[in-house]
Amino acid sequence: MNGQQVTLLPLSDNLTKLLATAGFTNLQQNYLQYFIHRYNNRTKTSKQISQNYRLFLADDKNLGEFNLLFKEMYYPIVANRSLGSKIWDVDDNEYVDVMMGLGINLFGHNPSFIKEVLITQLDKGIQIGPQSEIVGEVAELISQFTGMERVCFSNTGTEAVMSAIRIARAVTGRNKIVIFSGSYHGHFDGTLIKANQTENNQYALPLSPGVLPNFVNDVLVLDYGNPESLEIIKTHQQELAAVLVVPVQTSRPALQPKEFLHQLRELTQATKIALIFDEMVTGFRIHPGGAQAYFGVQADIATYGKIVGGGMPIGVIAGKSKYMDAIDGGMWNYGDDSYPQTQKTFFAGTFCKHPLAMVAAKAVLQYLQSEGLSLYQKLNERTTQFVTTLNNYFVAEELPLRMANFGSLFGSASVELSEENSPASVAMGLLKYHLLDKGVHLLGITGYLSTVHTDEDINYIIQAVKDSVEQLRIGGFLPTRT
Repeated sequence: MNGQQVTLLPLSDNLTKLLATAGFTNLQQNYLQYFIHRYNNRTKTSKQISQNYRLFLADDKNLGEFNLLFKEMYYPIVANRSLGSKIWDVDDNEYVDVMMGLGINLFGHNPSFIKEVLITQLDKGIQIGPQSEIVGEVAELISQFTGMERVCFSNTGTEAVMSAIRIARAVTGRNKIVIFSGSYHGHFDGTLIKANQTENNQYALPLSPGVLPNFVNDVLVLDYGNPESLEIIKTHQQELAAVLVVPVQTSRPALQPKEFLHQLRELTQATKIALIFDEMVTGFRIHPGGAQAYFGVQADIATYGKIVGGGMPIGVIAGKSKYMDAIDGGMWNYGDDSYPQTQKTFFAGTFCKHPLAMVAAKAVLQYLQSEGLSLYQKLNERTTQFVTTLNNYFVAEELPLRMANFGSLFGSASVELSEENSPASVAMGLLKYHLLDKGVHLLGITGYLSTVHTDEDINYIIQAVKDSVEQLRIGGFLPTRT
């Protein structure tokens, strides 16, 4: 097929039976066998590393749910080096990267202005325990960008969200919170929750084993963007400490409910419920002031990470003094009778305000400050044009796939696929592996463009999509155009 020389090995008995039971044709079975071995040959060292260390390394790195059909391709690409828009794996394959550190690398890989400050700080040492000399400057810069009054730092996004919820509960004296279906807030037990589809969706269930039911009891899961959710919040207003929102979800980038967010802001202000924006992805990506500035909604507390850390682990909790004073007791001065007067909640972390994270964050914020809005305008417009080009192709080819973007974040806008091993579902799974095989590094069909992606990179991705579609048609996984 396509003149490629690959070593074809027989499929496992389990996989052969699964394919036959699921109704796959001989053409589809033969193509899947061919492609699996092609992909394995291309990325053989990544696969070997996964096999060699599976006994010792418990790891589910960006792989999603296990699917027996794709078992022989179920391993992460192991990177060897990166620069700009490209990464190279341990087999020296080159990829145009649109995973971009799961949204971290707005400026591409290894940008010189961040690399230089990290090297300088390493020469000075890594002082854990004493205060970083620039932590106050970084907090002030974040306050200027976001409009938030006070700022504190954690190590990760998960920690930031966990702390924001704790702050809201401490200040309001209430216990329950609202989250919305489809949102992801990290791996804190208190947000690892799903809607109970057998009852009213607002009654939640633990997302996975090990999450205690007690956490679920204090969380309502509502439908994002649905006016009925506002009515439910009104009903429970006396119990609610906070409403936690991912303004635009990576799983549903087409859902951008500006009016709903404004109504939610009015409601939470009127009922004294803390509105928390989880801006791990949208913060410093869509606009210098994040989704709050883009939608014109000021939250009470917001959490940030990813981009602002410049590749270093970081979490940021920022908010109004009313809430953030619960970290340290509030403002006071030397030389007078003032002292901390706000009751504090608990907050700690050995690596919070890590010197490397602080210098990287300062470099990022100063760079964004110097570039201004034009950086975002250009990048957002290029991503919209990229998505439009893909959608025009999907329409012309009569493919049931549509993309959407929110600034430089892009992903699927299509309806959810049916059962796991339906032809359409398998085709979409195979599309991801075909793109990897063609040198496009991504996670599912969600991705991010950076300021260093060139027109050549974008055209390469578009051509890779077109070539992958044609190969899936040859293999019988996609219908030909009528």
